[in-house]
Amino acid sequence: MKMLKMICRIFCVVVFLLLIHPTWAKDERSIKDLSKALAGLSSDVNPKEAELVSVTAHMTARKLARDYHVVLNPEFQAFLVNVGARKRGWCGHWAQDIGTRLKELKPTTLVLHWGVAYDHTSSENNCLVITARNQPFKDGIILDGWRRAGRLFWCPVIKDDEYEVEQHYGHSGITAWKENMQWSAWLQDYETGKDKPKRAVNNKVNETSGTTREERAGNSDSTQSGTQ
Repeated sequence: MKMLKMICRIFCVVVFLLLIHPTWAKDERSIKDLSKALAGLSSDVNPKEAELVSVTAHMTARKLARDYHVVLNPEFQAFLVNVGARKRGWCGHWAQDIGTRLKELKPTTLVLHWGVAYDHTSSENNCLVITARNQPFKDGIILDGWRRAGRLFWCPVIKDDEYEVEQHYGHSGITAWKENMQWSAWLQDYETGKDKPKRAVNNKVNETSGTTREERAGNSDSTQSGTQ
């Protein structure tokens, strides 16, 4: 009987490892590639810092998917938050929580920014953007945990063809991402106890209920309606 239980446990462990191996293999590749991309932003970027930011962002995104109890896709998760079945899971929550972890690293050669696309529309998304020191926002790299429901999405801002101006009429090649200066200031202030911005305005239409809800991207008690 004991032998049978042991065999069952071993079998379960093997199955579990087989299931998670492809996921971790993808993450490992993505971590390495993002590390190189961040280090390549400027010769002034510390490669070790770039690697630490990459690892932290990937691991935090995966952890948040578990903490948020994400199911199906990002849009359904947002619906669950809107109806009160989940506390967190909006795009702004992902950006804030990943940003909080990255702030703790206190990067010196990389700069954290807050990006928003399609502000005040039902398609609005919020994300983090990483640049080198004294580098324009548009030259940075997007970090988006929401878009792939915990599998960190990243790419250069100007190459994100999912968020372009006039995207409904074909690819324009013009990015829809803009910097939210208020939230960027919060990300760049490493002082302990610094308050978050009162609100990151974001009015979305809840397509399921047909009602408009005011999103406060940084507050968990508000209502708010994502390769590598």
